[in-house]
Amino acid sequence: MRKRFLTATLCLVISVIGFSQQKAAWQHIFSQIDKEVTDHSRAYSTLKEATEKIGHRLTGSVNGAKAEAYAFKLLKSYGLQTRYQVFEAESWSRGTLTVTINGVNYKSVTLAHSPVKATISGELIDMGNGLEEDYLSNPDAAKGKIVFASLGILPGSKEGLKNLHRSEKTALAIKYGAIGVILFNSAPGGILLTGTASVTGKLINIPAVCIGNEDGMQLKEQMKAKIAVADINMTNFSGKIKARNVIGTIKGKTIPEEKIVIGGHLDSWDLATGAIDNGIGSFAVIDMARTFAALKLRPERTIEFVLFMGEEEGLLGSEAYIEKALKDGTLKKIRYMLNFDMTNNPKGYSTGTDEDSILVKSIGAIAQGIDTSFKNTLRIGLGLHSDHQPFMLQGIPTAGASGSLSREILNCYHADCDVFSWVKDDEIRNTVRFGAMLLYGLADSHDLKAKHLPDDVLKEKLLKSGLKEPLQIAGEWRWKD
Repeated sequence: MRKRFLTATLCLVISVIGFSQQKAAWQHIFSQIDKEVTDHSRAYSTLKEATEKIGHRLTGSVNGAKAEAYAFKLLKSYGLQTRYQVFEAESWSRGTLTVTINGVNYKSVTLAHSPVKATISGELIDMGNGLEEDYLSNPDAAKGKIVFASLGILPGSKEGLKNLHRSEKTALAIKYGAIGVILFNSAPGGILLTGTASVTGKLINIPAVCIGNEDGMQLKEQMKAKIAVADINMTNFSGKIKARNVIGTIKGKTIPEEKIVIGGHLDSWDLATGAIDNGIGSFAVIDMARTFAALKLRPERTIEFVLFMGEEEGLLGSEAYIEKALKDGTLKKIRYMLNFDMTNNPKGYSTGTDEDSILVKSIGAIAQGIDTSFKNTLRIGLGLHSDHQPFMLQGIPTAGASGSLSREILNCYHADCDVFSWVKDDEIRNTVRFGAMLLYGLADSHDLKAKHLPDDVLKEKLLKSGLKEPLQIAGEWRWKD
């Protein structure tokens, strides 16, 4: 017993000494990262150039292909091993749309994956927040009608309601027999929001549109006094296309067979240039790659910098990445997936699991020592609807940086006002600086505690995170209760 105790104690001492030495090395490297990014970051300038010369980056469009080539050229010019990962997907783009309610034309925008052609007329049924509980009191209420509901949670709703994604609200409308869906935005000022209305990334069989907040709230009041009848006429375009994830690689120094994937979606919707969603995330990832290459950094593990396409249409690029990794047996080599989606000016980090919370906090403490504006907060939890999701659902640990955006900017999410003027040079530099530090720490750590979660443990974590309902609606809940 004494011998085992002494052995365990010795191992602990060696581990503490090893981490202390590693921490000292990281302090030097993080300082180099800080100086390189502060002095030479190109995230702001390359994103500015892309928004001016390319415009939007819709997957499957000419602009989308230009964005793929632009990102490839940048990574290649920085000295990374760079390749395309081609995948086939069902493209979608908007055509024409008119929405008339009780003879009045409404300013509106089609939600993605609505039918190629639709002409419908029907009575509106107010389904409140568009959640399942709004249907359960009268399951036949929406049958043969056009569902009218809020994209957000309405003021005055009961406490604790958890909102659903627009695609999940559309799926519920379809489930309960609706012939169409009109959702109204939560953001004021007549802002129109687009995005996919499909949980699968495939065409849905009913038209789905969005109208502005003020129009929606006014219509909601009018419907208390009289029946509203809507006419929706739309045309759209859809067909098989080939899109390309862009991947830059830095090979690990001592355990190259293990890898950290860091990604952000390069694609955007077509109403604006997608500078915030997700220009600030994807171009920060590209600049992290530039920083590693400029400093000739080679941590223990391999790093893949991935610019995903097709996120907006249903995580198409990240799903394709996972599908290929399953086929070629490389999935088990992924130790972490770091996702940067609308990440801005981070003050802390986030993880999907607490196994590496001590490590992540230690990385953050070094970053805070370099710049006290970094508060080293840590958010632990699971979420959906971005490119980390396919990795997470395979049990792969996920992480990222926790930042913030003003309410004014968030109101332009998926909207016609998501433009480059919102981007701040110092804030995107902070994303690159602190993101690169987290990336290096995880890629270089001697001992990552977080492992791939077995299915039963993953199921329990998803349940505790309240993700069963949206995953069931999307058809991605694979467990039988």
